[in-house]
Amino acid sequence: MDTIGLEDLWTFTDSGKNAEISDCRAVRASKGHEVSDFFELAAKIAELQFRNRSHVLFYRGQHRDWIAESQFHIGSTLRPTIFRRPIHPQNSTWLSPRFERLRQIEPQLVQTFRNNDFLGADEITKYRILRWAIIQHYEICETPLLDVTQSLRIGASFASVGNKTGSAFLFVLGVPNVSGAITASAEAGLQTIRLSSVCPPTAMRPHIQEGFLLGEYPEIGDIDQKQNYSLHEVDFGKRLVAKFRFNPTKFWTNRGQFQEVGRRALYPSEKEDPVRAALNSMSIASQD
Repeated sequence: MDTIGLEDLWTFTDSGKNAEISDCRAVRASKGHEVSDFFELAAKIAELQFRNRSHVLFYRGQHRDWIAESQFHIGSTLRPTIFRRPIHPQNSTWLSPRFERLRQIEPQLVQTFRNNDFLGADEITKYRILRWAIIQHYEICETPLLDVTQSLRIGASFASVGNKTGSAFLFVLGVPNVSGAITASAEAGLQTIRLSSVCPPTAMRPHIQEGFLLGEYPEIGDIDQKQNYSLHEVDFGKRLVAKFRFNPTKFWTNRGQFQEVGRRALYPSEKEDPVRAALNSMSIASQD
């Protein structure tokens, strides 16, 4: 995956009030540009999209900023779930069981779609990246994909919901273009999956969340292929355009024009989301 911003990248720095030219490494190493409320964030995102017009912006909200330190960089890390090292790994082979579990779950997913006569079962059967997309978005187990959204409000809500820490983070990632259900960029070394185009209409969660997934291109399909990459190469922190931080207890109330999307709306119930109900019945635990 290429690092964004080796050419001019407009962003907001920790201390500056106005957008300025910087690079991805500086964004990752920063504490995050502080904003007081959603309107201020939206205004600054509007400027970033205008100035970085060759990139499509996506958002990821988190309760905290996970920092990694290596010989290559010090700063924010946004790795897909399968590549996140356990806090206390039992041994050095923690990655292989994850790929094996993913391989075992894929045929179960296909069978679940066929048993429930969900739209898209044929496509799910044919294309592995589509199976991964559903497995990742419904958190069945770890995959090489990263969840993002095209909705700024949804992204900020994910950073806020249930957050009692007094600090939340909104990460802005840039991709070259988006066209169709799956967009692959050989130059950037990534692919973008639009969940609303690959999930059946009964899968309400991805539609409500305006969900997308980012993955490596060509995709890393097994542990043998992973040996050709180091962890810092499969880190979507390399696509960071900006990093914002805010106080979630005040962010939605300062001006009162916008409301946080609550957990109940972000995660529709099994009754409202038949795909969620069917997948939950698979009873697959994600454990290392």
